[in-house]
Order: sequence, then C-alpha cells, then structure tokens
Amino acid sequence: MVVVILLICIILMPLKIIYETVLCYYLIPRRITKIMKKQGVCGPKPQFLVGNILDMASLVSKSTSNDMDSIHHDIVSRLLPHYVVWSKIYGKRFIFWNGTEPRMCLSEADLIKELFSKYNTVSGKSWQQQQGSKHFIGRGLLMANGDDWYHQRHIVAPAFIGDKLKSYAGYMVECTSGMLQSLRNAVKSGQMEFEIGEYMARLTAEIISRTEFDSSYEKGKQIFHLLTILQKKCAQASRQLCFPGSRFFPSKYNRDIKTLKMEVERLLMEIIQSRKDCVEIGRSSSYGNDLLGMLLNEMQKKRSSNGFSLNLQLIMDECKTFFFAGHETTALLLTWTVMLLASNPSWQDRVREEINQVCKGDSPTVDHLPKLTLLSMIINESLRLYPPATVLPRMAFEDFKLGDLNIPKGLSIWIPVLAIHHSEEIWGKDANEFRPDRFASKPFAAGRNFLPFAAGPRNCVGQSFALMEAKIILAMLISKFRFTISENYRHAPVIVLTIKPKYGVQVKLTPLIST
Repeated sequence: MVVVILLICIILMPLKIIYETVLCYYLIPRRITKIMKKQGVCGPKPQFLVGNILDMASLVSKSTSNDMDSIHHDIVSRLLPHYVVWSKIYGKRFIFWNGTEPRMCLSEADLIKELFSKYNTVSGKSWQQQQGSKHFIGRGLLMANGDDWYHQRHIVAPAFIGDKLKSYAGYMVECTSGMLQSLRNAVKSGQMEFEIGEYMARLTAEIISRTEFDSSYEKGKQIFHLLTILQKKCAQASRQLCFPGSRFFPSKYNRDIKTLKMEVERLLMEIIQSRKDCVEIGRSSSYGNDLLGMLLNEMQKKRSSNGFSLNLQLIMDECKTFFFAGHETTALLLTWTVMLLASNPSWQDRVREEINQVCKGDSPTVDHLPKLTLLSMIINESLRLYPPATVLPRMAFEDFKLGDLNIPKGLSIWIPVLAIHHSEEIWGKDANEFRPDRFASKPFAAGRNFLPFAAGPRNCVGQSFALMEAKIILAMLISKFRFTISENYRHAPVIVLTIKPKYGVQVKLTPLIST
C-alpha cells in the first residue's frame, strides 16, 4: 500500500508542477488580459514566454545607440521609446507584457492618486520584481509587501524624522568639507576637469556609512563597490525571469550574482558582529542609535503578537536597501543637478547669491535650509527632468475598483514617472526645458503629477534625508566653486534601474576663494 501511494505521488508531482507552471505563466495572465480588454484596455500582441520584451529591447537599443547631439532634456523617446509608441496607439492606459507578466501602463493623474492613497495595502511589489532584486536588496523595505512592509516601515521610519534627522546634518557637512578640500587640492595640482558623478557617489556612500551604519568609509566603500556591480548584474539577469526556472540555471550571471551577494553579506556581517560583540563583552550598553542599532535592538525583542520579527538576514537586507537607496538616488540627483547648473550659469549665479545671503559664508545648518527657496526649486526641477526611477510599479494582490476600472488580482500597474514629468499636457510647452521657477508656486495639478519619491503611505521613507543631504552638499559646492560643463561631456542618459549619465558628467571647476 505504501509503495502504491509513493508511486501515485511520484506520478502526480510532475503533473502538479506542470499544471501550476501553466497556470502561473499562461492561464492567469491570459485571464487578466481578457478582463482588461473587455474594459477597453488593449496593447501590443505578446510573443510566447517573452511577451513584448524583445520589442522593448529593440526600441531601447535603437534609441540609445547614439549619444544625444546636444544637451537637451527631451529624453522620454530615448529612454521609454516603447511607451511613446504604444501610448500613441492605445492611449493613456494600455497593457504590455514583460515576459509572462501582463502590465498596465497608467498615466492618468486622478487614477494614480487614487491608487497610491487608497490601495497601498492591497498592492505592492510583484514576484518578478522581488526575484529580480532578491540577491541585490533582498526583502528589505523597498521590496516588502503587506504586514511585513507595514512593520518594517514603522521600525525604520524614526531614523528619518525629527531630531534624529537633524542630527545627521553635522556628518553631512563634515563629509562634504572633505570632498571640497580634495577638489581644491586637485585644482591646485593643475587638474581642471572632474567627473563629478564619481565624487558624488563616493561622498553619499561615505555619508550613509557614517549616519546609518556608523562604519568607516574604508569598509563602506567595499560594500558600495560590490553593490554597484551587483546592481548591473541583477538588471541583466532579470531579463531572463520570464523563462520558467531560469533563476536556478547555473549561468555565469547567476554564479557571479551569488558570489557578489555572499561577499556583500560577509562585509555586512562583520559590521553587525562588531556591534554585537561590543554589547556582549560590556563595552557598550546598546547596539547604537543609528539605523543598524535600531534594527539590532528590535531583533532582541520578543516576537510581536502578529508574528512579525526581525532576523539577521532581514537586517542585512535592510542594510543593503538603505545603503543602496541612501547613496545611489541622492548621488544621481546631485550629479544631474550639477550638470543642469553647469549648463545654465544664470541659475547658478542666482542660487549662489541666495546661498551667500542666507549662510553668510558659513556652512549650512538645518535652520538655513528652509530659507534656500531657489535651491529647492532647482532640486525639484532636476528631479522632474531626471527622476531617479523612470517607473513606479504596483501589483494588485486582490480585485479592486480604480476609477472606472475593475482591477483584477495579479495585474501589475506601472506608472511611467519620466513620461508624466515631461508631459506637455501637464507642464506646458516648455516641459522639456530647465525652468526651476515653475516650482515657485505649487499648483494642485502639478503637485499630483510630481512623483520623484512616489506618493501616499508608501512613498520614500528617506525623502527628507535625501533632500536635506542634497541641499547641504549643493550649497557648500556652489558657494566654493564656479563650474561649467566640459567640452568633453557627452549627453547620453541611460537606464540601469535608475537614470544615469552613460559617460559620467565632466565639469570644469574654478575655486571662488583662493585657499
């Protein structure tokens, strides 16, 4: 009898796997597409398994094959050419397929606002997104869903508000002073041209190391370097997720990714273990007041009544998430802002005058920052033209009503932030021009369509941290140097998860005060 049962299980198991695979990769996606088609939401015809990936890859490859002929900001057709083509045919809402995952592209302001404000508990990150970033940032806050997201958000949020946030300003000023001194030394030695993106990446990595992990930059820069490589590898490998079982295939990408992940986690464990050792041997009474200390303290608590608890893997995932998010997006914001000011000297002069009037030659403090209104306008315009994330995705975990649409469980909704930020319908005929004074007032329509940090309860938890850091760094840089765009700069934005300058941003620096 036992043998018969085992034989039945052996026979049924492959059938079960086959059925679930067909259900996941074909039946459910087709059902979702039919539901949306009945509501008038159509899109390009997908190919078996790959969906519209090859079409998108071909369009992007063609649009980015050449550098832009001048510095201008009409970049939607370059970075999201598939959106431009399909939106002209199918309108503001259409379905396209990322492999076997149907995605609805949605660019209607009212529906986007409703989605972010009302449905954050029944929508989140899809399986494809989580698998694509599993080795990169794991199941940290950025990729968490449901109750896990809720509890993780409440654990980390105190690190980015109130007096805790203000306490980081000193570190930011100190680290920036070090960078400015290295720039002055380089200018004295005869160097005139600088790839400012490299300096900003190193600076923001050092700041996040000191403010969130209390580790020296020497150890932090190893993590930063490995995460940068891991980011590129994961972006390349995620294109294969549409093929069943691809994540288990021993390809070079998968082997490299696992090796890099292990090394990143080894370095993080060294930092974590040193904290734990200090407490265990009595050198410290707590794990610290920074983000890592807060996470370790939380881990020591008993499991909450709802079953949520932290473990070392989740702590490492949070560390990777905030180490990446804490320097990557801010470094890019700073890099693009310097490029914009270097190619718009009149605005650079105006904001420098404001900084000198407010700070009076001193380093900026948290009390100065609200008074730097021109600088805030410039930062917002930079975020509008070059938002760190080109799209904001949400997966529906249950059926719900969104405006006039019935959204079925399993549909992934993608908000094309870059296209919305460059829409002439929203921002006017000069939508592709650098015009910071459009943020001098905050009209309701523009506010709903400005989404650099997402919106609603699931917006970026580190938004205030990033903006404070950007203001301090830019205020100090602008007050000490005049910068112009180099003739060697080649304007070629590309997407590697975030919008990056393909060749960096080369600027020429002139110290304003001889030292």
